[in-house]
Amino acid sequence: MPSPHLFPKPLAAACGALALAVPLTACGGTSGADPNAKEITVYSADGLKSEQGDGFYDKVFRDFEKKTGIKVNYVESGSGAAVQRLARERANAQADVVVTLPPFIQQADGKGLLDTYRPQGSDRVAAADKDPGGKWTSVVNNYFCFIHNKKELGKAPATWQDLLDPKFKNKLQYSTPGVAGDGTAVIIKALHDFGGRRPAMDFLKKLQANNVGPSSSTGQLAPKTDKGELLVANGDVQMNYANMKSMPNQGIFFPAASPGSKPSTFALPYAAGLVKNAPHRANGEKFLDHLLSTEVQKEVSSVGGGFPARKDVKATDPHATELAALMKGVEIFRPNWNDIEKNLDSYIAAWKTATGS
Repeated sequence: MPSPHLFPKPLAAACGALALAVPLTACGGTSGADPNAKEITVYSADGLKSEQGDGFYDKVFRDFEKKTGIKVNYVESGSGAAVQRLARERANAQADVVVTLPPFIQQADGKGLLDTYRPQGSDRVAAADKDPGGKWTSVVNNYFCFIHNKKELGKAPATWQDLLDPKFKNKLQYSTPGVAGDGTAVIIKALHDFGGRRPAMDFLKKLQANNVGPSSSTGQLAPKTDKGELLVANGDVQMNYANMKSMPNQGIFFPAASPGSKPSTFALPYAAGLVKNAPHRANGEKFLDHLLSTEVQKEVSSVGGGFPARKDVKATDPHATELAALMKGVEIFRPNWNDIEKNLDSYIAAWKTATGS
């Protein structure tokens, strides 16, 4: 059973990816790396960059290079995969900044892979959305969700139980827990909604009859859902809202625990930290400052489809209004991320046993 403090009392409701494969010898981190080189390498979970070149990262990287002359080398993967790569490179760090979803940013900290740095503007980020020791801070707030094909289904499934319908056989998929941040979030949501490890795993075992199988990246599931190859997949609000223009058939929904109960979700922010022994530490610090600058935070919803991490930045653009409407009536609970990080391996092991994955 999870800790009794795993899910504190619910809070009131709040108001495709392009991977650039950067050869490790081409960017910083080799023994001969020049700390004064005008570049940084960012390892990041997918969702903030667009194949069309008009995503949040696309603009952030362009503006940062124009402002500082520092080029961003970008390496994309699942949240868990990013931390695993950092761990493999511990003795010879290749990345300067890492951006992952929880609980993987906490895992990176727990493994000693992050260095202390409090970016300018981080004092305006809520205490729950940053590490008290200064190892990481949220840069884009976000929420866990599911998506469905509106054209084929019309109405979204209302509850978890609806997903057991035989019509979803081989038409439902969620990204792999332990590898993808959003995939791990499926387990966290199930633990909360079903009241503990045993009932959550019992349900996910039943759901496996409809599940297509593993996927290392959540971002790969959105286009499949839009095309109707899948009818339901997991995701997160920022990523799926941001790609609705190019994938108009996908709709966002939040399954309720049971009939008659409220739909619910939890915050799943993109959190950034400075990598320990970063080859271009000074450049990494500048990039983290840039991410939390007022001008970038004001563009989180208008460009990125997410929610500003800074409390003092209130987005008023049409996208921010639509996002607020999307979250209306959805109950927000807050996981105890430190507890989840501590027990993550056992949760993943239980999921593998239950699903035969």
